[in-house]
Amino acid sequence: MEDAPGHDGLVVPPVAVGEGRLAENILYFARVLRRAGLKPGPGAVIEAIEAIDAIGIGARLEFHAALSAIFVKRHEDQPVFDEAFAIFWRSRDLVGKMIALMSPVAAVGERQKPKAGAARVSDALFAERQREAAKSGDPDIEIDARLTMSGREVLRRLDFGQMTAAELAEARREIQRLSMPFDAVRTRRFRPAPQGRHFDARSTIRQSLRTGGDLMLPKFRAPRLRPPPLVVLADISGSMSQYSRVFLHFLHALTERRRRVHTFLFGTRLTNVTRALRHRDPDEAVARCSEAVADWSGGTRIGETLKQFNRDWARRVLGQGAIVLLITDGLEREDISLLADETARLHRSCRRLIWLNPLLRFSGFEARARGVQAMLPHVDELRAVHNLDALSDLVHALGGPTDRSVDPRRFLVAMRSA
Repeated sequence: MEDAPGHDGLVVPPVAVGEGRLAENILYFARVLRRAGLKPGPGAVIEAIEAIDAIGIGARLEFHAALSAIFVKRHEDQPVFDEAFAIFWRSRDLVGKMIALMSPVAAVGERQKPKAGAARVSDALFAERQREAAKSGDPDIEIDARLTMSGREVLRRLDFGQMTAAELAEARREIQRLSMPFDAVRTRRFRPAPQGRHFDARSTIRQSLRTGGDLMLPKFRAPRLRPPPLVVLADISGSMSQYSRVFLHFLHALTERRRRVHTFLFGTRLTNVTRALRHRDPDEAVARCSEAVADWSGGTRIGETLKQFNRDWARRVLGQGAIVLLITDGLEREDISLLADETARLHRSCRRLIWLNPLLRFSGFEARARGVQAMLPHVDELRAVHNLDALSDLVHALGGPTDRSVDPRRFLVAMRSA
């Protein structure tokens, strides 16, 4: 019997090809994993077919372990593989489903929390089916759209709180495509330079010793540039949770491409989620942040949490010209004097304090809340954080000079005149 060619150009061993289509299903399963982010090659597919042929079709647990040992090469890919395996190799149970539909009382199970990577696996599994449905749909109607806005432009200006699930998924993909800032500050350390103002006597003498002192060429050095630490304090109270969850995806993309990013979430208490955001998979990283925070979508105590950060974490992370991003609406219900003092202390400890407030999405925003009035005098910039355009402006601001249009003093002048 001749070898059967696969869809990806590889040859399926004849030992695994029988009357069934198990080899083709394993091949298609590998293609689904590749679309979901894993990288199984043709050799891995052949090894998987040979492994299943060797152990036989027995228990589902053994089948899962064999494929996992071959296709999973990184620890962070395990949740995506588990979700793909559960969806692709699920039991049909047609008889059981028909009995459940025809029964007068159907058991309703508890709604489970969506697992990390489920959206990507579903998109990878049904991508071809959706493309075929789109090809067989109604013909497009050609119109003159030169003076209209594209769907991408509408998405970039749409408020995160008004997005559907599909629009939020597309927004997360847009966040992954953002060009992250590469700003740098001058440090006290030096690096070798071909020329410059600083003469490096030690390197010059060391170089001359190689030739016995016959040739002495001058060496120079220049200050070393390094991206400053970025510290994020994000409010996850009930009024901010819908924005903080999307902002976590932005922080995950920023953490992947930039070193020394420290993230803290606060509601009624302060939680350090820096290690959770370092996970390679964005869905798994956000899920770990949700598990680590005990007061998600609860109350808020901005003054107390800033006091805890200044006391326990400021000296550890606010060094070498750190930039602090404070995302909150400023709606404090407790001691306003404590909030003002701790915000002032935080401002003195960092090089730049940027306040990201989603309430700026309203064109008629005024600093009337007592918490907002207490924090405004102690921040360097006041920016919006409610859509993709606001995030793009933030990225540009982190890598460039300060814009006068975000100066918080414009609201202070309005407060004094009122």
